[in-house]
Amino acid sequence: MNLGLPEIVVIAVVALLVFGPSRLPELSRAVGRGMREFRKAVGEIEDRIEAETQPPPKSDAQDALPPVPESAAAPSPAT
Repeated sequence: MNLGLPEIVVIAVVALLVFGPSRLPELSRAVGRGMREFRKAVGEIEDRIEAETQPPPKSDAQDALPPVPESAAAPSPAT
């Protein structure tokens, strides 16, 4: 939705007529706070979704262990 200057002027004039000059600043602040909270909530949801969709980090602890030779891993058969 793309608003041009004429549309914004019409909206401002209608808002001025409906709410009056004394209530308009208060209404503008309330709309601004609501938009800020909405953007903050959307950002938190996006961060949560991004964190849950990424694969877990690979553990370096398993990579640090040296490989075990097969002769040492299997117990020798009792004779």
